[in-house]
Amino acid sequence: MDSSNLMDKITALCKRRGIIFPGSELYGGLNGTWDLGPIGTLIANNIKNEWLGNMLSRGNIVPLDSSILHAARVWEASGHVTSFTDPLVECKICHERFRADHEGQIKEHEKTHDKHSWTEVKSFNLMFKTFVGPIDDEKNKTYLRPETAQGIFINFKNVIDSTRINIPFGIAQIGKGFRNEITTGNFLFRVREFELMELEFFVKPTESARWYEYWKKERLNWYLSLGIRKENVKLADLPKKDIAHYSKGTSEIWYKWPFMGFGELEGIANRGDYDLSQHSKYSGKDLSYFDEKTKEKYLPYVIEPSVGIGRAMLAFLLDAFHEEKKRIVLKLHPKLAPYKVAVFPLLANKPELVKKAEGICKGLMKSFVTVYDGRGNIGKRYFAQDEIGTPFCITVDFETLENDTVTIRIRDTMKQERVRVPDLVSLISRKII
Repeated sequence: MDSSNLMDKITALCKRRGIIFPGSELYGGLNGTWDLGPIGTLIANNIKNEWLGNMLSRGNIVPLDSSILHAARVWEASGHVTSFTDPLVECKICHERFRADHEGQIKEHEKTHDKHSWTEVKSFNLMFKTFVGPIDDEKNKTYLRPETAQGIFINFKNVIDSTRINIPFGIAQIGKGFRNEITTGNFLFRVREFELMELEFFVKPTESARWYEYWKKERLNWYLSLGIRKENVKLADLPKKDIAHYSKGTSEIWYKWPFMGFGELEGIANRGDYDLSQHSKYSGKDLSYFDEKTKEKYLPYVIEPSVGIGRAMLAFLLDAFHEEKKRIVLKLHPKLAPYKVAVFPLLANKPELVKKAEGICKGLMKSFVTVYDGRGNIGKRYFAQDEIGTPFCITVDFETLENDTVTIRIRDTMKQERVRVPDLVSLISRKII
């Protein structure tokens, strides 16, 4: 498929079918923000459920939901106040701002603007500053979190004490993050408000290399298991010069984006004991772990897989998008599809068909996220469901009234088969695994 206008097609589809809307569109929009529509909310929730379910199924990972606002001291300890920056340049003529390391955007600006002159490169902190309480002063200053990880680290001791969980173990968190990006773009790829899925997996220092390799493979396989094509995703180990000074190793899962080729989808890092060490130092509280079996006391190392839900969602949408002769279809993995089943009456003006279809739909809702559709002709209904990725469409016709069978249509092949209504739940359950 020609990738030159794929992003335009995806963006248009998302708007048309209620997947994603521009943020604050009614008032002209707010750059770097997007609103999930009814369909997009369902897809995002499915991604989150699959991620968290995958984590919790291991037995040694627990969930957490920390606050978005932390004490300002948290961000001093983590290094974000001094180090969470991007290089910024500004055009002195039109005052547009760009990341200094985004040379392509700068060159494009110079091509389209006859007059341009750049400021010296400055460091720009990406955190959104805010104030707690009625007085806007330094004493009451804090920040909207740019990641969820620090909420995990500052609760490390609370989790240990309240759950009695033993190393190796992980704390998984899904939550909002905010970064005042200098330049946003490429739809959901780079935004200012986003949701993250982050795992901090605490291990014995001598075992960190093994667990680092383990999580690299596990996270890559998660994408493959949910339908991302093997040729579109790969692991990349980053060179020392491109990773944090405290990192013992950082890798990225790269996806083949239509606007840049292979680039970051998810990061996996061996953060060493940097975070617990810093919070021990700044809080004055010992965050060491005591191993009852070996009688050792140490600061654990942590392995961190971290991915933005929006970026993951964009990868799943791009990979699922197929433009065929007579239809556009999202071939989403059934686990990620917003609706698993759509139910139609063959003719929406026949009360007996409508009543039967509504009854079947209501029954299926007990087992699957199901939608009823009686608008337009049957062909348009099929194609509308194809565009949002519904894997199965059930049509109720006059034969249904005679023998309690329906036609089930498979999204990817468009093949149809006759099925007994009592067999629908078991049939669909087998197919969505």
